[in-house]
Amino acid sequence: MVSIIECNSIEDVRTNIDRIDRQIVSLLSERGAYVNQAARFKKTTDDVKAPQRVEQVIAKVTALSQELGANPSVTEQVYRAMISAFIHAELVEHTALNNHS
Repeated sequence: MVSIIECNSIEDVRTNIDRIDRQIVSLLSERGAYVNQAARFKKTTDDVKAPQRVEQVIAKVTALSQELGANPSVTEQVYRAMISAFIHAELVEHTALNNHS
């Protein structure tokens, strides 16, 4: 469970949300770099799409969400959208790598 700062104004709330957004975007950048690397190890576009792996990740983060006191439904929706966007980016990278081979 994360310790939450008690806010005294909407400005305090927004400042904390902005701080968290910076961390999230930094982590998205890091995750994206690993997604790009993953494209090198996948032979087909089906390997990139990997629906079984998607469901494994969703199950893992939903359980983690419950453990950490987050809203599991929000976590699932966010991860499904994020994974979909990363799959698209990985398909682009995969295609570029295969066109250079």
